[in-house]
Amino acid sequence: MKIAKECFIGGLVALGAAVLAMGPGLAAQSAAQSATQTAAKSVVVEEIIARVNNEVITLSDFEKADQELRQEVTQDCQGCAADKIEANYQDQKKDLLRGLIDNALLIEHAKDLGISVETDLIKQLDQVRKDNNLASMEDLQKAVEASGLAWEDYKTQMRNKLLQHAVISQEVGSRMSDQIGEEEIKKYYDEHTAEFDMPEQVVLADIFLSTEGKDPQEAFAVRQKAIDLRNRIVKGEDFDQLAARYSQDSVASQNGYLGTFKRGMMAKEIDDVVFALNKNDVTDVIQVKTGFEIFKVLNHFDAGVQPLAKVHDIIQNKLFDQKMEPAMRNYLAELREESYVMTKPGYVDSGGGNATSAIQEVAPTPDAPEKKKSKKKMNLPKVNGG
Repeated sequence: MKIAKECFIGGLVALGAAVLAMGPGLAAQSAAQSATQTAAKSVVVEEIIARVNNEVITLSDFEKADQELRQEVTQDCQGCAADKIEANYQDQKKDLLRGLIDNALLIEHAKDLGISVETDLIKQLDQVRKDNNLASMEDLQKAVEASGLAWEDYKTQMRNKLLQHAVISQEVGSRMSDQIGEEEIKKYYDEHTAEFDMPEQVVLADIFLSTEGKDPQEAFAVRQKAIDLRNRIVKGEDFDQLAARYSQDSVASQNGYLGTFKRGMMAKEIDDVVFALNKNDVTDVIQVKTGFEIFKVLNHFDAGVQPLAKVHDIIQNKLFDQKMEPAMRNYLAELREESYVMTKPGYVDSGGGNATSAIQEVAPTPDAPEKKKSKKKMNLPKVNGG
């Protein structure tokens, strides 16, 4: 079920937007704006709209998440009429507070389970560094801080998202494997045969090494590195791991996964190579305009109705996703029963939280290094669409 779990986690919704990358433009608040806002926060009364055990969700947390939601809906529906974008936004907004509460529940439970994601955090930070062509982690920290964002806050946001995913995988995803049997997969295939009548297409992953800005001697060294990586794959090293570690394109963090392509969607010289290969075959090193590339054919579908063996994982993933949403809601309902979750009147928790007039507005206390900071969702800078 590895593929299915990764597919779900990669497309996780209703748990808050995951932002694990930083944009090269760093179009965030300036240091001066950040300082002004910090000064303002020292005197502004903060409205608490929900409590989750010992943690609080403030009005500013909610407003920030609301702003991000509107931006995401607009981005996901580019070219749509304004009324359609607004309808989509309003439909998703009703679950906004539920998502913030769900996030807090998952993060707290990760700590209860003793889950640590520090190794994954380091890998993710290093991937952000590579995506932004920064030489060191110190350079990444300087870039984040130059955008007006505290380095520790940036890491906390990333760590919290990894903790959420770890709990989902361990507590929910692992239980799903036993619920999808071969008979169920076969039954779905027999009842949806038309779904698998496809044109010829390939599913690809890649490892890309850039030569942009390099002189001929440096470009030659890049080619030699690509050849070395290809030889390591042929000798049995894991393509996914090598892609995640060495590839220099935007899909490196997804183990180089590119997606599905029909004939004609790529340059002819690439089409001619990849469509001649079978599942799990790897190309030679191919020179492209901006560097050198190695493709792996994850699957190759001939034109026509695909045999069950070819679409087995597709069906498994589809069934997994269908079962995961209700399983997640049931699991989060269990967490809520074991927790103290209260919301202020006027704010709707579609997950079933109780309203109370006991929640009061409080003046925020200044952050102190020795004190534990509350878990707040931050507006992180993005790269490659986030």
